[in-house]
Amino acid sequence: MYDDDCSYKRGEKTYRRDLLRESYRENGKVVKRTIANISDWPEPVKKAIRTSLAAQRQKADAPGVQALGPALAAQPGNRIEQGKSVGAAATVLAVAERLGIRAALGEDRQGKLALYQVLARVIDQGSRLSAVRLGRLHALAELLGLERVDEDRLYANLDWLDEQQAAIEDRLFAARYGEAHRPGLFLYDVTSSYFEGTANELAAFGYNRDGKKGKKQVVAGLLTDQAGTPLCVELFPGNTADPTTVASQVAKLRERFGGGELTLVGDRGMLKQPQQKLLGEAQMHYLTAITKPQLEALIKRGIIQLELFEEELAEVHDPTSGKRYVLRRNPDQAARLAHRRADQLATWERDLDRTNSYLAEHPRATVAAALKRLAARARRLQLTWLTVTAEGRRLQPHIDEAARADLAQRDGCYVLATDLAPEAADKATLDARYHDLARVEWAFRTSKTAHLEQRPIYLRKARRTRAHALVVMLAYQIVRHLADCWATCDLTVAEALAELAQLCLCDIHLADGTVLHERPRPRASSARLLAAAAVELPVFVPLPPVNVDTKRKLPSRRNSR
Repeated sequence: MYDDDCSYKRGEKTYRRDLLRESYRENGKVVKRTIANISDWPEPVKKAIRTSLAAQRQKADAPGVQALGPALAAQPGNRIEQGKSVGAAATVLAVAERLGIRAALGEDRQGKLALYQVLARVIDQGSRLSAVRLGRLHALAELLGLERVDEDRLYANLDWLDEQQAAIEDRLFAARYGEAHRPGLFLYDVTSSYFEGTANELAAFGYNRDGKKGKKQVVAGLLTDQAGTPLCVELFPGNTADPTTVASQVAKLRERFGGGELTLVGDRGMLKQPQQKLLGEAQMHYLTAITKPQLEALIKRGIIQLELFEEELAEVHDPTSGKRYVLRRNPDQAARLAHRRADQLATWERDLDRTNSYLAEHPRATVAAALKRLAARARRLQLTWLTVTAEGRRLQPHIDEAARADLAQRDGCYVLATDLAPEAADKATLDARYHDLARVEWAFRTSKTAHLEQRPIYLRKARRTRAHALVVMLAYQIVRHLADCWATCDLTVAEALAELAQLCLCDIHLADGTVLHERPRPRASSARLLAAAAVELPVFVPLPPVNVDTKRKLPSRRNSR
């Protein structure tokens, strides 16, 4: 490392620049790299750096030493301290810039606060209060240029995010695709997230996918492109039925995402006849799976025969409705269903043996009550081909083998329905695009539980709840990109970020009160993660002074014991 100090002329003006640089050989050629521009740094600081560099050059046993901290700290009146963590913060910020999230949120104070919330959600999940505490350890506010961060500002920022959500999503969509590369296929699915408490304005009791009985919830609809990259998220009251959320997605596709000959892919039960009609009126297409009752109706009408269901794809065209049906039998799913049905039958038979033993040992026990209970349990286990009768005080099972075989013949069978023409997409393409819905499921799993922990939700106001979902959606885009970057690193995203969080700055306090923030050389494992994510940290990180602190102090909230 050396100090490159020189003057140069541009027209009539003379300029002076001062750079910290290093030179090294690459493929036999000398390459020079600028480490830091110290032109505007105070002269005492530059003098201390030159002194340290001169001292390092005089040491024959330490050629090429880059760290200035120890040399500066050895001078009278100077000291070196551990600074804030910069590895994880700089990495997620670089990815946010790469994906266009920073540009979409904007460079004003509200945009930076919104980005602070997104990055904090990626690094460590929690409330707005915990996000502020996170800023005490990680240089998030400093890297973003925020002068002050507290929980009140973050809650107020959620109100701003709710007002700007559509504009932010539109800017991200335009930056990612432009006018010439707009996608022609979109994936849509819904999930639910439960609440702690009952005061949220969107919370309602409904079909709870989280399995939390007695908890109110909110329904979230996620619209993504074919690759599973989220485009927009929308929240609905917790008692909203899935199909009724489709109308607003059709409006977005028509008004915000290009409209025209688009195809919406939705799960079975999502795109029913009213939704298919709505898409047709908007000159759009659909791709979905049909339900079991719909399959049985098609079999009765003779449009589909069970013999068509094989491991290879088959296709049937219904001239009456104009729909195309793609059929397949999944042998793995059929094997799983057969195994589960065998387990259920074994469970029921053990209950039958216990019941017969009880009836034999207790003469006053009623056979009718035992018969009713076992028949009810068979219905709960969906063993429709199983009946039970009484012969004296002993119960006997009866299996309808024909009905059992007929049901087994349907195991693993699924049917896709679409109004796309054969020249627009063949049966293999339709099957592959429908299975792309698994990417939306992965987004839900990552956002709700695996990494971002969207649930449970503690907010009360509807607008802030919607903004919270937007923050999680933007954070998921960063997590998804990092997962691709670190796919070969044998670490989860959370583990990799925890590794990078250990990369802290060295704060060099000079005698005149100036503080330099120097990045130490990362250890090998951290360097691999940074290289895989294509993130390069400068040796000197300029960090402006910030005020990151909570208004509600944790010690005052603890119970005294």
